[in-house]
Amino acid sequence: MTIKGEIKEAAGYIKEEAYEHGKSPESHKKAQEGRELRNEGRIEDGKAPKTTEPGTGHPDK
Repeated sequence: MTIKGEIKEAAGYIKEEAYEHGKSPESHKKAQEGRELRNEGRIEDGKAPKTTEPGTGHPDK
């Protein structure tokens, strides 16, 4: 695992969680941006990307 990948995944997770329940289109867009950043970090660390819509999946354990 790389530090950069872990930071991207963590930052994306936080952004996704912060905006996933918003009702506005802007909130949904920011949640998707968070998901994309999270996936970018996961891919850098050799993990599979999340494929569910933001707010519908379960957190990694």
